[in-house]
Amino acid sequence: MEKMVNIYLFGKKYEVPAGLTIMTAMEYAGYQLLRGCGCRNGFCGACATIYRIKDKQELHACLACQTEVEEGMYVATLPFFPLVKQVYNIEEIKPTEQIMMQLYPEIYSCIGCNACTKACTQELSVMQYIAHAQRGEYEACAELSFDCVMCGVCSSRCPAGISHPQVAMLARRLNGKYIAPECGHLADRVQEINEGTYTSLIEDLMQKPIAELKELYNTREIEK
Repeated sequence: MEKMVNIYLFGKKYEVPAGLTIMTAMEYAGYQLLRGCGCRNGFCGACATIYRIKDKQELHACLACQTEVEEGMYVATLPFFPLVKQVYNIEEIKPTEQIMMQLYPEIYSCIGCNACTKACTQELSVMQYIAHAQRGEYEACAELSFDCVMCGVCSSRCPAGISHPQVAMLARRLNGKYIAPECGHLADRVQEINEGTYTSLIEDLMQKPIAELKELYNTREIEK
């Protein structure tokens, strides 16, 4: 008989198999997940969850699709973390230190506690990429934050109220638009699309049955 553990979902006790993720344990317990379940592999950041272990005070934040259940785990999922999302036109702003100060001035209130890094579900150096953003070093900020899944867990632990994922996204956009070398083959492919090079191929695919499309996808040639 497989090992079972006792967990608490939204205050109600359930016995579930050990080794399940929080997400699959919720489904085992009878919950139907319609939102906040995204990719199920830790890449979409939609299943931000908080939990603590029975008789312990420490509160943990995680992604439900990555984290396995533990004996005595109290779980509460969150619909989202309220990040500050400033509006800007990437065609009009420039990669200066002043633009970060204008859009996300709270980053200069960072106290260096490193709580954001400790909370990151992707184990990114969050405090360090914020330091790069403060200095207008957008290429370095973009590199360190590249694997961010925008879950917002880092911001939930920040005493300065920094919206780390949004700061990182701005840095990546500035880097891609103004700093990183232009991608020639991508420009060529966009031109081919605009010229209709692939129109007949796309129309042909749209006429195929689902089963054939699945087979084509599964046997496709993947670039190395």
